[in-house]
Amino acid sequence: QVQLVESGGGLVQAGGSLRLSCAASGSIFSVNAMGWFRQAPGKQRELVASITSGGVTNYAASVNGRFTISRDNARNTVYLQMNNLKPEDTAVYYCNAVLKRHPFTRGDDYWGQGTQVTVSS
Repeated sequence: QVQLVESGGGLVQAGGSLRLSCAASGSIFSVNAMGWFRQAPGKQRELVASITSGGVTNYAASVNGRFTISRDNARNTVYLQMNNLKPEDTAVYYCNAVLKRHPFTRGDDYWGQGTQVTVSS
């Protein structure tokens, strides 16, 4: 089994910062891309940021310059540093990882349980 466990969500005032963490554990051969998605009430889930195993990053335009994604490959952990938070960043944030459980299989998507981020104005 594979688990993605997130932490770090909470309530913060506009302009504040939060740091999310997500650790993948279990029967893992390799972890490819990792990322963060978010879903606000009544909206579709959207990509916030992603990072490859080699460290190449990608950001949604709405968070570029405010959020920073990073990872610790040795710990199979991905982080999201969120600065200058805005009320429109309020959402449930989900960790995603594309990983292989065995060497000769394709990578599959795994998801965390989600963590709530609420930004008050």
